This record gives sequence, structure tokens and C-alpha cells, in this order.
Amino acid sequence: MLDDLYKAAVVLIATRYVSDKSSLPVGAVAITLFDAMKKKGWHEVRLLDATGKPLVAKNSPQDDFEITAVEELKSGKSYYDRVVEREGKRYLRAATPIPVLLEKCTMCHPHYNDAKEGEPVGALSYTLPIE
Repeated sequence: MLDDLYKAAVVLIATRYVSDKSSLPVGAVAITLFDAMKKKGWHEVRLLDATGKPLVAKNSPQDDFEITAVEELKSGKSYYDRVVEREGKRYLRAATPIPVLLEKCTMCHPHYNDAKEGEPVGALSYTLPIE
């Protein structure tokens, strides 16, 4: 459900509000939304680059889970997950692929033109507390 919600929001924002390179980047809007969820204590979501050419360095995979998740998603998996423990609490780590959905994406990411149809150029990485 969360994945569908976030991806629908990104497509809606891009479709309605991105018209040229001077528009607010969709990724920046998505990250603001993700930060709001984290500040409320709900869950964490990170936008990951899967091309090796991120526009923003912090969007590169940062830990073993994210590195492995991107590899698995690029190999064709539609979902990757793992349960981890941090400071005595359990969390579900999950990742889903982001293919090029709109031609508008290539305005800021021209290297997305090199992606095969359906190939992930990014991923959403989730960390959800298990209660």
C-alpha cells in the first residue's frame, strides 16, 4: 500500500507540476514527503539511485541492505526484503524498483534514456518497525 501511494504521488506530481528543468524536482518533493513520515515516527523511506549516476550523492545505496536490494531489483526481482534488528528492535527492510515511468524523467536524468524498458533506474528503500 505504501509503495503504491508513494509511486502514485510521484507520478501525479510529475504529471501535474513538472513542465521543464526549472520545475521543482520530483525527487526533492518525494524526499520532503518521506522526511515528514520519518519525523512523525511512522517509517523511513529513502529514494535510491540504481544507475550508478545519482544526481544527489546521498541517493546512492548506503548500506549492505540497500546495495544488495538494488542488485536484486536490477536482476529482475520485483521486491526485496530482510528483517533486521537495531538496538533491540526489529524492523522490516524492503525495497521496490522504480523504472522510468514518464518521458519527463529524462529532462533531468538524460542517462535514463539508456535504460531498457522496465529496468529499474531507482528504488524505494523502506524501514518499518515490527511491533
